[in-house]
Amino acid sequence: MRFRNTILLALVAFLGFGAQLSAQKIASVDMERILSSITEYQEAQEQLDQLTAKWQQEINQEYDVIKGMYNKYQAEQVLLSEQQKTQREEEIIAKEKAVREMQRQRFGPEGSLFQRRQELVKPIQDAVYEAIEQYASTRGYDFIFDRAGSAGIIFSSDTYDKTDDILRALRN
Repeated sequence: MRFRNTILLALVAFLGFGAQLSAQKIASVDMERILSSITEYQEAQEQLDQLTAKWQQEINQEYDVIKGMYNKYQAEQVLLSEQQKTQREEEIIAKEKAVREMQRQRFGPEGSLFQRRQELVKPIQDAVYEAIEQYASTRGYDFIFDRAGSAGIIFSSDTYDKTDDILRALRN
């Protein structure tokens, strides 16, 4: 969100204050490179990847159980009464709902994975953003863009890339 707000601010400044824009100091950093160079971030990502794989495997196993229930139902369907058919169908549907709910609780927008990511990654990202803000304010930069961002700058001169400076600041 910060990044998009910065882009919007830059565009407004460019359109509204075109003559003044040339006097502003602008820099870019490569957030991917910064974050990937931080050991704690790499470890956090690895933990999240392992947790994701474990939970996905559990969900896949539950879907296999559902598939088995359905196959058994299909095989025995001709021998079942209407009431037994309805009961089996309801059991399968209930199991599917339970697995979808498990998926939502783990991988949903406010799910366990999101919360765990907030616990592990957000403090690291906050420290990087703080280092960038401090760098910008002490050096007089008006804008610092993320070169690695998908909505970032299409072209940026390497003279504006301050990634190495931020990495040095983080190590101090």
